[in-house]
Amino acid sequence: MIAFLKELGILANNAGVSTGQVWIKSKGETLTSFSPVDGNVIAKVSGADKNAYDTVVAQAQQAFEEWRTWPAPKRGEIVRQVGEELRRQKDPLGKLVSYEMGKSLQEGLGEVQEMIDICDFAVGLSRQLHGLTMHSERPGHRMYEQYHPLGLVGVISAFNFPVAVWSWNSMLAWVCGDVCIWKPSEKTPLCAIACQKIIQKVFKKNNVPEGVSGLIIGGRETGEWMSNDARIPLVSATGSTRMGKAVGAAVGQRLGRSLLELGGNNAIIISQDADLAIAMVAATFGAVGTAGQRCTTTRRLIIHEKVYNKFKEKLVHAYSQLKIGNPLNEKNHVGPLIDKDAVNSYLSAIEKCIAEGGKFIVEGGVVKGKGYESGCYVRPCVAEAKNSFEIVQHETFAPILYIMKYKTMEEAIALQNGVPQGLSSSVITNNLREAEKFLSYAGSDCGIANVNIGTSGAEIGGAFGGEKETGGGRESGSDAWKVYMRRQTNTINYSDKLPLAQGIKFDL
Repeated sequence: MIAFLKELGILANNAGVSTGQVWIKSKGETLTSFSPVDGNVIAKVSGADKNAYDTVVAQAQQAFEEWRTWPAPKRGEIVRQVGEELRRQKDPLGKLVSYEMGKSLQEGLGEVQEMIDICDFAVGLSRQLHGLTMHSERPGHRMYEQYHPLGLVGVISAFNFPVAVWSWNSMLAWVCGDVCIWKPSEKTPLCAIACQKIIQKVFKKNNVPEGVSGLIIGGRETGEWMSNDARIPLVSATGSTRMGKAVGAAVGQRLGRSLLELGGNNAIIISQDADLAIAMVAATFGAVGTAGQRCTTTRRLIIHEKVYNKFKEKLVHAYSQLKIGNPLNEKNHVGPLIDKDAVNSYLSAIEKCIAEGGKFIVEGGVVKGKGYESGCYVRPCVAEAKNSFEIVQHETFAPILYIMKYKTMEEAIALQNGVPQGLSSSVITNNLREAEKFLSYAGSDCGIANVNIGTSGAEIGGAFGGEKETGGGRESGSDAWKVYMRRQTNTINYSDKLPLAQGIKFDL
């Protein structure tokens, strides 16, 4: 991995601002990348100051003027080559994701695979940016809709998926003819620099205009510059609900567009007709994968009273088998939290749950000893709790699972929906009526609703996003590409007269 960093010039050049081929010296805050795996400093990166930020935006504006004129299939060919380069770099980039962020190596490699998959999706999309043709009410007229590139797209990504979410946005935006400026999490700057270096190689070979891929590493202030910048018509932001509300308000104030992917408080309903083996895998991976640091993490289990005790016993046994440790060791199931602040949030949530009357059937705590020197390893825990608890209503980005009983499917759905967030949801059942009810208008109110799979993980072919305090945005597959374009209705009069709409007469 160190060889990979040296090969890309990351350790030799600590600049965190780039217009593509050009790396800009900046006087912004110096950010230190710590690995939660061992607590070691990986590298220091200089963040963006306002002058450097403005340089990136100005170059992006200039690049857009040319990039939007490239035929969409030609832009798709560039993205295809990006996907091929990611295939070549999958192993080292996946290891970097695992080491800098702390997720398991399998998940790190899986995240890079998501990048490859969205490249493949975008390549096909580049030949399908279609509009609609409608019949006009006026004779001798034709009416249709078409989509044009929007312009500059600002991407604010979170630490838990340090590369994949950026790719969901940028690959689609690029084939649509937009240019992108990426503000990654300040907790995972090296993953972003590595991606920019990979992009740089492909873009240089194909003479892509300088500025199509901009990078601005920095803290909260950098995101505020982007959110308030009228030169950026769309800001896509992934993170906490608190952050998303601030971004949405700033972008809305200037009548820009925002694509928000925010917090989740996801539940699995386990029916009396469930396959409990499937339910156990879905619940356990959903709750402990990425150490509970996914927006789609399973945070609540709503279990039918007839199978509650049986499933609870199986759950306690499953948790006793979990191995906590270095995520680069594929034998381990659970890696570290991102930093000490996350650990404190985890401990605080446990205290609040107990104070509200929760009973832990699998105890939590910080793991100490050899191999855990970073202080970021914690035990996944399970508590019997009520949906009405304040802490249960809140998203804690850590491996804490709350379980509760239900009697009827209507009650279970009400519990599932009874939180402010609305990202992902699931029911495990072999009862067709229950499954259909869960997916109906009277069922789950989330953007994602699954049957007999868990809440965590999503394929890039479907639109990803949620409702309520999750923000309402949609990324990745389906017709999410339309977010990155402006829609235009066109009417052509090919007659020798000018009839007016609605039969209006205007004779001179």
